[in-house]
Amino acid sequence: MIKEWNLLRAVTCLCIVFLHSTTQTASIVSYPEIEYYQFFRILLCFATPTFIVLSVIILANRYSEKLPSNFWESRFKFIFLPFLSFALIDALVVSYSTNTGTYFAVKLLKNIMTGSFEGWFILVIFQFYFLHFLVTKYKVSMAWLVPASILIMLWYLNWMENNPDIFLDFNYILKLPFLAWVGYFALGYIIGKNYTVISQKLFKHRWATLLYIGVSFSLVFLSYEAGNTLVYSRRFDLFPFVLSVTCALIAWGQAIPNFKVVKMLNDNAFGIFLVHWQVQVFLAPITANYFQHTSTRVVALFIFSLLISLIVIRLISLLPFGEYIVGKTKKKAQNDIKLEPITT
Repeated sequence: MIKEWNLLRAVTCLCIVFLHSTTQTASIVSYPEIEYYQFFRILLCFATPTFIVLSVIILANRYSEKLPSNFWESRFKFIFLPFLSFALIDALVVSYSTNTGTYFAVKLLKNIMTGSFEGWFILVIFQFYFLHFLVTKYKVSMAWLVPASILIMLWYLNWMENNPDIFLDFNYILKLPFLAWVGYFALGYIIGKNYTVISQKLFKHRWATLLYIGVSFSLVFLSYEAGNTLVYSRRFDLFPFVLSVTCALIAWGQAIPNFKVVKMLNDNAFGIFLVHWQVQVFLAPITANYFQHTSTRVVALFIFSLLISLIVIRLISLLPFGEYIVGKTKKKAQNDIKLEPITT
């Protein structure tokens, strides 16, 4: 695996766990009255779309012409089966934590059909797998796919914002259809398909990527100050921020050493995405009651839930069928990705 991809996946994984640490802590003691606390949480929301972008980058880079014959079988076994496993686990946890055992069957069905748990992004990624299949099969031109995708996403997000009553009973429509994320697909596809050239240019101009982060950060801040304080990853003002962070991590990820901790987080990222929420459900009441301040509560929940998640993933991976629950945790070296050496 290319080391900057490892870094990108590791960073997004940590940010998602940290964001959910603030959410789970608030479920016990409510959100603190700290200035810009919610703004900080909004910035952390970049992680989910960035993870989706990275998935498309890898897909477009490896399979720029067509999907291999075993593609769907492999994704079903190592991505969709873990999705089903945690749809079941989430339904069990919710039923146990709320003492509503009769709700289990309904919750399980909602999890599977509508992604009504933290594994919902897997359904979005599978839609992008199919979209990638169509784009490569019919040789769709990037000249119109990219602007069309961004405009479609902007229209869909604006339509959702102006018609909130439509989604009261079908809130999964807010995030599940690929229309809410299709601009990110176009972004990831064009980067992945031209990765050698783009990664080298980003490395050469890596200091400029930090400036771009500053500009995109300012756009989100101005939007927040104007009253857009909702904390979710479908904010359109996050789109340039996601792009800037992605570019910066690709650029600087080529310059830093290949740290073992980054590789470890990358190898376990998919499992962490699935496991950490369930761990935090049980751990949040403990950390919220033991610690007295928001910062220590959130940091403690973040650290302990991450460590426990890694232990759980390790134990499950030892089972003969463990990879069908937490996905593959041992990545083999990819020989099909050959990049030109980076020079300054």
